[in-house]
Formats: sequence, C-alpha cells, structure tokens
Amino acid sequence: MSEGQEPTAAAVPVDAAPAPRALAAMLASQQRAAAAVAAALPAIEAAARAVAASLGAGGTLLYAAAGSSGLMALSDACELPGTFGVDPRRVRIAMAGGIPRDARMPGATEDAEADGAAAAAGLGRGDTAIVLSASGTTPYALAAARAAAAAGATVVAIANVPAAPLLDLAAIAVAIPTGPEVVEGSTRLGAGTAQKIALNMISTLAGCLMGHVHDGMMVNLVADNAKLRARAHDVVARIAGVDAARAAAALAAAEGDTKRAVLIAAGATPAAARALLAARGPRLADCLAALRATPIEDHQTGRPA
Repeated sequence: MSEGQEPTAAAVPVDAAPAPRALAAMLASQQRAAAAVAAALPAIEAAARAVAASLGAGGTLLYAAAGSSGLMALSDACELPGTFGVDPRRVRIAMAGGIPRDARMPGATEDAEADGAAAAAGLGRGDTAIVLSASGTTPYALAAARAAAAAGATVVAIANVPAAPLLDLAAIAVAIPTGPEVVEGSTRLGAGTAQKIALNMISTLAGCLMGHVHDGMMVNLVADNAKLRARAHDVVARIAGVDAARAAAALAAAEGDTKRAVLIAAGATPAAARALLAARGPRLADCLAALRATPIEDHQTGRPA
C-alpha cells in the first residue's frame, strides 16, 4: 500500500527474477530494513520513556497513521492490554478511513486532513501521540501530528525518509531510512518491517519502564485464555520459588492478578500484597525486596513496608 513514497528503480526486478533469486532479494531487503532501525535507538528510547510517562500517569496513548503504517500501529496498540495489562481505555487507534472490516483499505482516506486533525481530539498535556508515515508526507498523518502538538501532547513521529516533513512536527523524531523497496512504493515491505520493529521496541521498553516486566517475564499480563493462565501460573511459581499448587492458590487469592499473586506466594496476605503494590509499585522487584525486609507479622496484617 503506497503512502506517496517516491518510486525508486529496483536493482533486480523481482518479477523478472527466478523465484529463488526473487525471494533472496526480498529477504535481503527485509534484513536491510531491520538493520536501519539501529540508528534510531536513541529516539526509540525517548519515545518509550514518553509512552511510559503518559500511561503511568493515567494519560492517553494515541496511534495515528494511514495505510500500511496504520496496520503496523493497529498491531502494536492491540497488544498492549494483553501483554502489559495496559487499560485499553488509555489507548486510542486512529487509522485513516477507520479500521478495515475486510480486505478493502481505500487509499483516498490518507488525504483526509480533517480526519487526521480530528484523530487528536481530546488529547492534552501528559498524553503521547505516535504518528507514522513511510514517506513522512501523508496528509492524514501530518494533520494528526499538528493537532496533537497544538493540544500539548508529546508527538512521536516515525518515518522512513530522512528529513521528512512529519519528523519536523515531532518532539521525538524516529527516522528509519529503509531505502528503495523491492516493489516500488509498496511500503508494507521494508518500511513496514522497520516500523513494526520500532513500535515493538517502543512498547516493550515502555512496559519495562512501567514495571510490567520482571526477570524477562510478563508480570502484568491479562490471563484470559488457557495458554495465558498457564503462563501466569508459571510466572508466579518461578518468581516466588513455589510449586504449582501454591502458585495456583496464590493466583486464586489474587483474583488472577499476577503481581499480587507473586507477593502472596512469597508470603504476603492478599491485603498486604495490595498494600505493597500501592506503596511500592509498580515494580515487582521493589515490592519483593520490601516484603523480605518486613517482619512476618506485618505480612499478615496488610501493613505496607
């Protein structure tokens, strides 16, 4: 799906090459796109800190984009609640033309500047908007970035063309120059890969900064299916150093809350676990350290350390 990226002649037209050579060219293009993200690591860190600050303070995170960039944004946004327990009401997804209900994704909607500006309605200071456009010139994305910045939100822009206009509108500019695509103008390829990587890194580091990852494990996951319930049991057992039965009992006492269950399995009462998270949270390591330093009788009274 094109977003207005300038066409560039491909060195080896994939349609004219034998299938093995075409596939090798596609793979090489994806690898170059992934490698291009490395230069943007400082900006990606800054973006993650902005996201963590907004969500940690009860603010809003907006994703806004058109076309293929919108699909990358949609994918990342929808993973936040399940992976990190982020309140879905704090995450907004604005895609030009709306989220597709089938395989049709009209291209004309990326020119809808009024819709882009409307996507930022309700944002204010303390909120963050991640706005994406492969070319950095998409009217919908530019309008969304301008409106979000005018409202006082922190704007993170991700574009795949250096010095793109979108980057100039952002407080945090994530430039990932991916170069020519193997199919000219199809920004779902290298550009889309680089955007997805950057978004994954931003949201994952933000999850770590918010205390939702402990020892490489998701400790704020929403366990709403059999696989994730099994994972929650494993997380509690591993962190607290208890057997499966005690982990299950702790999760039941914590009403499925993994962080509270870890503390309960480690010796706290449900009331004490709540108090610890309220006083010391959101980092589970801090709560565990406080629990271990607290006299055992306090574990049973619910008094915070």
